[in-house]
Amino acid sequence: MTHHDTHFAPINRGYDSVFRPGRLSVGLVAPIENHHGPIPTMDRHLERVRLAEELGFAAVWLRDVPFNVDSFGDAGQLHDPFVYLGLLAGATERIALGTASIVLPLRHPAHVAKAAASADVLSGGRVILGVASGDRPDEFPAMNVPFEERGERFRESFEYLTRMADERPRFTNSFGTTNTAIDLLPKPTGGRLPLMITGSSRQTPEWVARHGDGWMTYPRANAVQTSHAIDQYRDAVDAAGRDMQPVMQPLYIDLADDPSERMRPIHLGYRLGVDRLGEHLRSLEAAGVNHVALNLRFNTSPVEPTLETLANHLLPDFTHQGALTCQPS
Repeated sequence: MTHHDTHFAPINRGYDSVFRPGRLSVGLVAPIENHHGPIPTMDRHLERVRLAEELGFAAVWLRDVPFNVDSFGDAGQLHDPFVYLGLLAGATERIALGTASIVLPLRHPAHVAKAAASADVLSGGRVILGVASGDRPDEFPAMNVPFEERGERFRESFEYLTRMADERPRFTNSFGTTNTAIDLLPKPTGGRLPLMITGSSRQTPEWVARHGDGWMTYPRANAVQTSHAIDQYRDAVDAAGRDMQPVMQPLYIDLADDPSERMRPIHLGYRLGVDRLGEHLRSLEAAGVNHVALNLRFNTSPVEPTLETLANHLLPDFTHQGALTCQPS
């Protein structure tokens, strides 16, 4: 189906700058480093986020990894995402700050709402909250949460989280009861937090289309499959009577020295030259993807030159006019 919306409904500065219909923007997954073991060095992590902002990348994304699970081999950026969001809020000015994604069943939604709204206010409205049901079974017993109940807990947490944007909300669900005698502060800058739902999060496609402010999906084998999945999602959004919602995905890359080196698959991405990466991003843009978060974990070239190559060769084609990018002085 062809969707004709000219803009997404505005929510806050970060969301509005990253997502534009028919356009793709480029962000980065933290930590911005290449490492082959599960635990990153976090070397120059803050300097690299600042460099990403200076070069014009649209967003930086933080993962929620409570435990280093041996079978997954990935400890994320080590630091708690909300603590890290607070640091980045004070250390940057324009780059959008996203989570990809907060595991809602493992946190009380009141804490999520307060932490995320605090980071949003402190950053001047730059937080995009990606949320998920979780996919690491070993983490759930450590929190005394049944893994098989994560879908229901996700829905209940999502409802609680959205209601916290209201003034003195009054409702009851499995996470608790609120009444008009209390209120959760601060409120998000745009009146509510932008909530991007990851995958299915153990919900039906109709539920995801009806409730989220966009969809975080995973790389697929080719642009045809990507386009088909996005059309199905946006058809469901249409059926729910909602305006069009944005779609984003991650992509692992290993950027070759030869700009024209052909694509070779790696884990959830490709080794390829920057020219081929540009072609691939344009195919994703044509398929309906609005943002790609590049992950440099498996990149074999030094980080800073890789960022500069990406910025020089890609960002002129994938930077929105008026986006919250910081121009080099």
